[in-house]
Amino acid sequence: MNVLLDHFAEFRNGFIGTVEITAVSSVIALVLGIVVAGFRVSPVPPLRAFGTAWVTLLRNTPLTLLFLVFFFVVPEILFPGMSPFVLASLALGFYTSSFVCEAVRSGISTVPLGQAEAARSLGLTFSQTLRMIVLPQATRTVLPPLSSIFIALTKNSAIAGAFSVTELFGWQTLMSEQGYAIIPIFLWVAAAYLVITFAISGLFRLFERNMEVAR
Repeated sequence: MNVLLDHFAEFRNGFIGTVEITAVSSVIALVLGIVVAGFRVSPVPPLRAFGTAWVTLLRNTPLTLLFLVFFFVVPEILFPGMSPFVLASLALGFYTSSFVCEAVRSGISTVPLGQAEAARSLGLTFSQTLRMIVLPQATRTVLPPLSSIFIALTKNSAIAGAFSVTELFGWQTLMSEQGYAIIPIFLWVAAAYLVITFAISGLFRLFERNMEVAR
């Protein structure tokens, strides 16, 4: 208990940092994942090829390696001077977007093909059909896997602590270096992660319940 009371400000900052990086990278992953999923089912071959390459490359790249690329290659080539928080959020968001893409694409495949054909017969374009007809129906199917994906993202955010980002893993490292017993430190960090993951799980259960009512 002393390790928490003596360093509560650092623990609070680490907790808030984990929440922030989880929220920002989740938005990035969701937006990119939906767009790339649209590419994956697009009738345009170059878009399908791009979507396939995106998913194959990111899903098969170790997350730590992706962090190294974003922290040591991207600032040198594209965006010098970016903060570690932004770089970590981008790395997490890009990596997770490949999993979001596949979850959304699986949800799209559950929508009967006749829905899209009916939309095309009414003169709707592919993007209009996807946005107005297919994705709303696929949402119920997509929510459960998205919950697991974003919970995994929360746990993956611990890697950011090794790259000078303020989050829970960074607090654990700091306390360990100061000589505190490792077991209480890990217990407090684990409890903080449980709070975040339970909140994500509860939020998605609420979404699922609302979708069931809407159906």
